[in-house]
Amino acid sequence: MTKRAKQTAHVEIGIVKYPGYLESAVFGFTELFTMANRFASSHEDILRPFIRVTHWQASPEKSRPDLVFDSHPGMSRGLPWILIAPPSIAKPISSEAAKPYANWLARLHARGSIVAAVCGGVFLPAEAKLLDGRTVTTHWYYADALRERYPAVVVDADKLIIDDGDIITAGGMTAWTDLGVRLIHRLLGPTVMRETARFMLMDLSDREQSYYSSFLPRLDHGDAEILEVQHWLQKSGCRNVDLTKMAKTAGLEVRTLLRRFKKATTLKPTEYCQRLRIGKAREMLESTRQSIEKISWAVGYEDPASFRRIFHRVIGLSPSDYRNRFTVASTGKRTTPLAIVRQKQM
Repeated sequence: MTKRAKQTAHVEIGIVKYPGYLESAVFGFTELFTMANRFASSHEDILRPFIRVTHWQASPEKSRPDLVFDSHPGMSRGLPWILIAPPSIAKPISSEAAKPYANWLARLHARGSIVAAVCGGVFLPAEAKLLDGRTVTTHWYYADALRERYPAVVVDADKLIIDDGDIITAGGMTAWTDLGVRLIHRLLGPTVMRETARFMLMDLSDREQSYYSSFLPRLDHGDAEILEVQHWLQKSGCRNVDLTKMAKTAGLEVRTLLRRFKKATTLKPTEYCQRLRIGKAREMLESTRQSIEKISWAVGYEDPASFRRIFHRVIGLSPSDYRNRFTVASTGKRTTPLAIVRQKQM
């Protein structure tokens, strides 16, 4: 691999500058990813992509956002790998003001982009109907408004981050830092994440315990029918699905589905569903004290013994060992950041 090839291997993260966005978060994301690139480039023994940061904003006369900033101008561009709606301290954005952003996000998500939103930014993907049937988080201040305005969205404002593969939501105004380091971990690895966080004086004690390497499905393959199946599997949690239903969703024959699904995702449908279910199980093991049996049933495995075998095969640890190693808290009752805020307000 040549030095030139190293420089041009990149992933694009687009930040959406919608009305009411928190400017400090946009600058913060940009600086965080810039520093991550600097530390990544210092490890010449490992080939890593660099993060290309772009900013997008709609003008009054345009029906979609335009590119207003590019950290690497002049280079060819493809589809943004991730689009982030940063936090806001304003009132929830109106449907009219959100329309050009929502329509744009919906189009790019349908083509394979991952959509992430922090705090009040969650109203953009909600307006795009990307959150219907999903469980998401947001700042507690916006939780009731989000529930009332989008009844098809399940809101869990006690969670700091809810990672649903193709949709990621983060609560709290400063949760953009948690989202940022999670993305750095995925793209550039744990060493670069730690070096970046240390330089930026960010406390990683809780973040390291939450274990970032969850399943990230491949969505930018360009196969629209398979992408539709993937979105359906995400929403259903792979419960009560079989090849016949998947083929019907894609409008394909079963044999054609199997061939195209493996080509697009690099996984067989059964393997893909296992990864999705195990990803949900990992989150529950980290953040709750529910029994292994209850978690097994919650993610769609009726036989806990089968769940344990599959979990160990995919992760390399038993569910119990994984919980002992990566649990958020060792006691039965957790004190979440939201709980601390509410206690101080009482």
